[in-house]
Amino acid sequence: MAEHGTQPSSLRYAIEAAGIRTLFFLLGLLPADVASDFGGWIGRTLGPRLGGNAKVLRNLERAMPQLDAAGRRRVARESWDNLCRTLAEYPHLKTISREWEQRVELIGAEHVRGLVTDGKPGVILTGHFGNWELVAMTVFKCGTTMTAIYRAPNNPSVDKLLAEARGELGTTLVPKGRASAKGILAAMRAGGILGILADQKLNEGIAVPFLGHDAMTGTIAGDVVVRHGAVVVPMRVTRKPRGARFRIEVFPPMDLPAPTGDRPADIRAITVAVNQLLERWVLENPGQWLWTHRRWPK
Repeated sequence: MAEHGTQPSSLRYAIEAAGIRTLFFLLGLLPADVASDFGGWIGRTLGPRLGGNAKVLRNLERAMPQLDAAGRRRVARESWDNLCRTLAEYPHLKTISREWEQRVELIGAEHVRGLVTDGKPGVILTGHFGNWELVAMTVFKCGTTMTAIYRAPNNPSVDKLLAEARGELGTTLVPKGRASAKGILAAMRAGGILGILADQKLNEGIAVPFLGHDAMTGTIAGDVVVRHGAVVVPMRVTRKPRGARFRIEVFPPMDLPAPTGDRPADIRAITVAVNQLLERWVLENPGQWLWTHRRWPK
């Protein structure tokens, strides 16, 4: 019975992976800027017609009540544009790496290098802004590597495809779950750098305000600061208007609340500070954030 139960999933995964591989191949035939612009056009055109757009609009209505209906639709289109550009750029990540100086305006690289020289474990804190895949590439371009916690796709073949597209950047990818705890501990003990996409819902986290509403939020940043004395350096990727071109800002280490000795309270205070930072980034450029995520309870 177990074998019969796995056959439909295996077939679906194979078809899904074949479709994505074919799409990546076709997009790879295009110049990087053309592929990005084509992805943006697809996102603006088809995204608002997808069932998931209702969730995007609900999220916007909840998080940005100052927007009218037209404003919410505009931000939704921009968000779909950014998401589909990001997907279309996967086959061109190696091109972006080769043409780094022409495609990326990098500000604050010294703050990444500082994580290497200060002798303390570090955290690169970011969210799903612009093309978030460039965060690991930026760390690599600054002469070091990191361990990144990520949510692996359910389809292992798709996970492999994405890993191939990313190329060899020296990043150790650790799937969320039990393995992540070991990966985090190893990175911190070695004085390494941990990369965290901190804007996703995590049911095992704590309820902390985000854009005006409590949201279940992961506490990894707070944990490693309190337990290991880690330094937290924020990084934001912002997409430029046309093509696969970006502005990447690396900010000075966060000035976090001083420890009180109450570990749960200290972790919560740091998590609040992280959400406040991400919230400011979202409000500054809402169209470049991933609004498709179910960030708040229904």
